[in-house]
Amino acid sequence: MQSAAEEPELGLADSLDPDARTGFLASTLAELGKVVWPSRQQLFSESVAVILMVALSAAAIAAIDRFYGWLSNLVFR
Repeated sequence: MQSAAEEPELGLADSLDPDARTGFLASTLAELGKVVWPSRQQLFSESVAVILMVALSAAAIAAIDRFYGWLSNLVFR
């Protein structure tokens, strides 16, 4: 087993190696090939669900804020 002091240090020249870049690109494309992409209908319906949940959350936060604002005006008038 090698200690940390014995391991070779990778410098800028090593990261610019064309074989290293090609290997990285090939492995990245291979991983992207494993991704299960959503259908257009699934993407649309989930996007609508997210937008609705954000709108409902914003409305709930605004309602609570207005209520506490109204309440504080009554108390600290």
